This record gives sequence, C-alpha cells and structure tokens, in this order.
Amino acid sequence: MYIQSAYAVSPQGSFNELLENPAPYRGDRLACKEPDYSKYIDPKLIRRMSRIIKMGAAAAMECLQQTGVTMPDAITTGTAYGCLADTDQFLTRMVEFKEELLSPTAFIQSTHNTVGAQIALMLKCHHYNNTYVHRGSSFEAALSDATGLIAEGEAKTVLVGGVDEIIEKSHAILSRFDLYKKEGDTATLIGDPGKGTMAGEGATFFLLNGNRTAGCLAKLDAAQHWYKPAAAAAILIEDFLKRNQVERGGIDLVITGNNGDARYDRQYEALLQSVFEGVPSIPYKQFCGEYPTSSAFALWMASMIVNTGKVPGAAAIAPPKRVLVFNNYKQLYPSLYLLSAC
Repeated sequence: MYIQSAYAVSPQGSFNELLENPAPYRGDRLACKEPDYSKYIDPKLIRRMSRIIKMGAAAAMECLQQTGVTMPDAITTGTAYGCLADTDQFLTRMVEFKEELLSPTAFIQSTHNTVGAQIALMLKCHHYNNTYVHRGSSFEAALSDATGLIAEGEAKTVLVGGVDEIIEKSHAILSRFDLYKKEGDTATLIGDPGKGTMAGEGATFFLLNGNRTAGCLAKLDAAQHWYKPAAAAAILIEDFLKRNQVERGGIDLVITGNNGDARYDRQYEALLQSVFEGVPSIPYKQFCGEYPTSSAFALWMASMIVNTGKVPGAAAIAPPKRVLVFNNYKQLYPSLYLLSAC
C-alpha cells in the first residue's frame, strides 16, 4: 500500500515550516493556519461552508492536485466530533426560535458525513463514500476501510482523511473535565509534570494507491488499532513488529503521541525505556495539539519524514528509511503505523 500524496491543514503552515520554524502556541489550544480556500473551492461555495468543511475539502483537493488524479475510486473519512459549528448553530436557533421557523441548512450541514459528502459533490464522484465516527479510532477505521478496499480489488486509489475542529462552546465543555492546561506552552509541553494538555484540530487527507507510482511519498507497510486492549502496550507493539517481521533495530525513528499530560505520558516514557530503547524518537502533539484524529497528522508527518529524510526538531537524526508511529488516545485507543521509503 502506497501513500501517493498527503496534505494537512493544521496549526503548522507546512512541513517546511515545521522543519525550519515551528509555530509556537501558548494557552490551552492550537488553532489551524487555514490556506487560501479560493485555490481549491468555488468562491460561491466557500461562503456557505463551515470552517471544518472548508478545511477538509481543501486538504482533499490539494491531495488530488499533487498527483493529477481527478477521480478517486473511493472516499473514506474519520471524525470524532463532526461539524461542531453547524451543530452549535442549529441547536442555538432551536432555542432562540422556540423550535419554529427553523432553516434546515445548519442541520443538513451538521451531520458527521458532511465533509466526505461535500468532497464528493465537488468532484462529482458517485463512488464508494463512507464516514466513520468512532471517537479516538475514527481515522483508523477510515484507513482500515481504505486499505481493505484496495486489498480486495474494489478500488485502486482511495482518498482517506481525518478531520476535527475546535469551537468555543465545545472547548469550554471539554475544559470542565480538566483536560487542558490553562497556561500551556508548546515549547515546554512535552515533559511537563502537570495535568492537562493543549487542545488541537486539523484536517489531513491522503491518497492511497495499491501500486507504486512516480513521486509517491511512502509505503504504508502495516497499520493496526485496538479499543481497550487487554494486553499491555509493550506486548501489542512487540506482536505487531513480529507479525510484520521487523526487528527493533530495523526501525530508524519512532513517533510517539505524548501530549504533555503526566497522567498519560508515563506509558510512553516506559516504552521508550523498554521496547523502543536505543531507537531515535520524537513526539508530535506539540505541533498539532491533542484531538481524537491527531494520528492522521502523525501519519502525514511520518510520510513527509520518510520522503524528505528530514526530522522536525532533530537535525542530528540520520535520514529515516523506516518509521513507526505509536499513539494511544486517552489510553483507550492504541494505534500503530509502519512506514518505509518507496
């Protein structure tokens, strides 16, 4: 399975920015740097789209533009929260108008599959289109579907992505659960001994191809995810590597999902001292923040690292040829991605 192209709308403007001058953030959240949407979307449509739909559509269109593919054989999308801004707008108007004289537009655009549907409408794509809403494994489910379609010969190219956004009301609600630091700083986020992390958001899309093509970014050798596994994370990782016939010494870089919350980061620290001992490693959530589909950002970052040989914030690391990504959202949704150079 090959990653033909990838693009992320994220708190970092681009991979080059990530390498040369990562954008710093302070407070309790990281907001996306949004591109010029007129490059990807008809201006008449832009004004009717909510922010997350524009981010998702732009990421998907850029993926296709990078390769010249005009029509994917399938589209799969993962999102935990869906279109929060439209949901908020619809519910607010229900209260304000006492459930009378409501416009259906916000309701229609508030459903979780709106991003995937809008991409299909823009492309006039009538092929397979599915959206997965599985909390911390939403993107993983979409990726599993995409790889399954290609493996079974149902599709040759699949557009797959993960999207989630922050809005003021949802962030206020989540903050009540002691999830975020009040005075966070991305420069010192990883390794902070206190509770809480910094919220994030993003829209990341990939064009997967069953065949190697010119200019492909990376080869996706394997991917696996779990929900509340009975086995310890170290056992899951060792079994994963064994099944894929990879020795620990065969991994050039590990990308981990540390988020700066001491309650969760202890697991990553233990793994770096056991299973990953002696293997170069970097975290990624200081660049994008914490959100359910952040693993899509990690996969994008890993793809770019394998393709360019450059590692953000770690110039001393030799150009990696094989990268392993490990994330365990809230210690409930462990996931692993194994990539290698094309």
